[in-house]
Amino acid sequence: MARIQIPLDLLTSRLNIGERFASMRSSSIGSRFSNLRPVSEFFDARRLSKPANFAEMQSRVNYNLGHFSSNYALVLSMLCIYALFSNILLLFDIVFVVLGMYLIGKLDGREFEFGEHRFSTMQLYTGLWVIAVPIAFVSGVFGTMMWLIGASGVVILSHAALLDKPIDEAFSGEAV
Repeated sequence: MARIQIPLDLLTSRLNIGERFASMRSSSIGSRFSNLRPVSEFFDARRLSKPANFAEMQSRVNYNLGHFSSNYALVLSMLCIYALFSNILLLFDIVFVVLGMYLIGKLDGREFEFGEHRFSTMQLYTGLWVIAVPIAFVSGVFGTMMWLIGASGVVILSHAALLDKPIDEAFSGEAV
């Protein structure tokens, strides 16, 4: 039986995903949210319509992902916050790991003394991960990540596909 090979670069090259993520890595958080579009423009119900064909949908997605990228990043961050607060055990695990790594880092490589026992930083990191990894599995970290990917994909891509371009942008790409 022959394997089916899907040319992922052919599928992703049309959406310019690589360049979008490269521009996100090079910018700071402050500059990332500095070009938020107004809520009235983001939720403009008059511009919602079903695309006529796949090419029009692709054109809308390309335009809207670039135009509303900060708004979509805000939507993604709000979905992350919701996911963490709806999974308290995962939130506890993340706070536990961050706080543990911070406190171990404050030792500056010295041993930690607890009564008569001495622990090296390697032993402390190992103990931290021995506790944190099982808690992460019990908390359903993979299910939460899959929900987050699915929910943000559905919300962001459906908004980008259904929101039509503004009138002045719709005619800018056409030759006269």
